[in-house]
Amino acid sequence: MKILIVDDEEMIRAALREYVEFEGGEADEAQDGVEAVQKCRENSYDAVLMDVMMPRLDGFSAVKEIRKFSSVPVIMLSARSEEYDKLFGFEIGSDDYVTKPFSPKEVMARIHAVMKRGKREERSGVYDFEGLHVDITGRTVTVNGERAELTPKEYELLFYFVQNEGVALSRENLLNKVWGYDFYGDDRTVDTHIKMLRGNLKEYRKFILTLRGYGYKFESHE
Repeated sequence: MKILIVDDEEMIRAALREYVEFEGGEADEAQDGVEAVQKCRENSYDAVLMDVMMPRLDGFSAVKEIRKFSSVPVIMLSARSEEYDKLFGFEIGSDDYVTKPFSPKEVMARIHAVMKRGKREERSGVYDFEGLHVDITGRTVTVNGERAELTPKEYELLFYFVQNEGVALSRENLLNKVWGYDFYGDDRTVDTHIKMLRGNLKEYRKFILTLRGYGYKFESHE
């Protein structure tokens, strides 16, 4: 695996590099967002670890630029743990969000998770629920005939929901199946993405039912 580590603190880059190389991977480094975007244009990576607060170009802005030409998995690293920051990170296309201080071992587990998920093949299928059209093969979702612009995680969540219609899904199950890990997961991660997905589904958010104290269920029939 080849990982790009983006952080303006040399000590953090060195610590992460050590863990990547310990697991037999190759690490490349960038000191800011500008350098990160350039390196992503010139090289192919299996994942990118992106700090948020950096000079010249911050991590959020760098991810926005990278998403214009690459779908490489990006894990945000930030000391900012507010829900707004996490929501924004997911909305612009990042795949995971880790708050500092973090364990390099945890970061490596998340790297393996996003890489594994990226290699997983989609199950084919086309589904219609009133005005909600879900095409898993074509990876498109339309709401009342208009294309819904979902983040990668929102697509994964919705696809998993419709393929398991009527099944009660715990937050742990969703973390394991959609994110690819459970121990390092967090219930808030699931809840945050469900909130975003419901917003994009508009009136069809009604299909995603909350099971208090457990998780969620996709139900299109009353």
